[in-house]
Amino acid sequence: MSEPLHPAPAPAVPGPVPGRHLGIIGGGQLARMMLGPAIELGLETTVLATSPTESAAAVAGQVQIGRHDDEAAVRQLAREVDALTFDHEHVPAEILQALVAEGLGTPRPGPSALIHAQDKLVMRRRLTELGHPCPRWWHITSREDLANALADAGSSLVVKTPRGGYDAHGVRIVKSAGEADDWLAAHRELLAEELVPFTRELSAQVARRPGGQTAAYPVVQSVQREGVCYEVVAPAPGLDQASQQRIQQLARDIADDLDVVGMLAVELFETADGRVLVNELAMRPHNTGHWSMDGAVTGQFEQHVRAVADLPLGAVDPVAPAAVMVNLLGSTAEDLVPGMEAALAADPELKVHLYGKAVRPGRKIGHVTLIGQDTDELLQRAHRAEQLIIHGPGAGTDETTTTAATSTEESL
Repeated sequence: MSEPLHPAPAPAVPGPVPGRHLGIIGGGQLARMMLGPAIELGLETTVLATSPTESAAAVAGQVQIGRHDDEAAVRQLAREVDALTFDHEHVPAEILQALVAEGLGTPRPGPSALIHAQDKLVMRRRLTELGHPCPRWWHITSREDLANALADAGSSLVVKTPRGGYDAHGVRIVKSAGEADDWLAAHRELLAEELVPFTRELSAQVARRPGGQTAAYPVVQSVQREGVCYEVVAPAPGLDQASQQRIQQLARDIADDLDVVGMLAVELFETADGRVLVNELAMRPHNTGHWSMDGAVTGQFEQHVRAVADLPLGAVDPVAPAAVMVNLLGSTAEDLVPGMEAALAADPELKVHLYGKAVRPGRKIGHVTLIGQDTDELLQRAHRAEQLIIHGPGAGTDETTTTAATSTEESL
């Protein structure tokens, strides 16, 4: 049988979406969890990491080694990509401002937005100017300033370093002005806030695309352990629909006012009289949104990638009446696989997300999620799985006290 004169062309092999090469600054677990959704959307990614063994670098297809505060390293990445986004907020603003001025990399969010997540004084000042609800606060540049603020506020104040704080680092409660002398010497200015008598902590997440399209997730309740996010319930129990919508609108307004592109998390205090006060902002996927990976139509990592790549945003509807997330904080088990296998065997509906990080006490090494009908029952199952994984199947189930993580990429 003779060969056809004009054989059919070979089928086209799908390639990256044209013009959609994302650079991710930082190689932690948040970057790692962006990679899967980016691949599924046909996007090309390059991760800037400090080591090839970092959480994201260990699994990324393209990696550049360099620090987030090394202008040459950030520039090299920016030259090769269409948009830059972040695993954390610690890239110096002046580096990003120079990239914007030169039309390199298109940082998303841009430096004029990101500064509000980098500098707590800038954030407090701007949110107050815009009329968004905040705790009472004072700009502290001397011991006298702090003494006056204490006299104004009462017996105690929360003092924060404006930059670099995370997971309870850079935060302390003081009762006398001299208790912050070391920080004043090191930082020259501090943020002091009233000690809010909150009843619980909430988080409102919204995604925003260039041009202004937004999508707001259900408001969730979070529980902290030693300043580290430990447990999240979605939606927040007992929060009526009107309050949900009011808080979601607050998050949308802040995203619009600050011109955020990507995911924005607005961490909130809820008080006994039903008010909410903005605690802090994060302009990236956030620990309080991990539940959405399995509990919403579009998880926060896919949504962030869509937003920074300027793709239409996805639906944020929950896929079940309740979802829970429990962080896995390093404890006695160095090898997580036996405990994970036992947890999966005991609960086939359990979802486990490990970050590929060496175990150290208190370090975020993964999280588990469950979805279903009954929040209390889901939490019991999630904590049972947590204990199996972090202690191993042969250990007891008593909780072990953990210590907060000590490096930036571990904490987010």
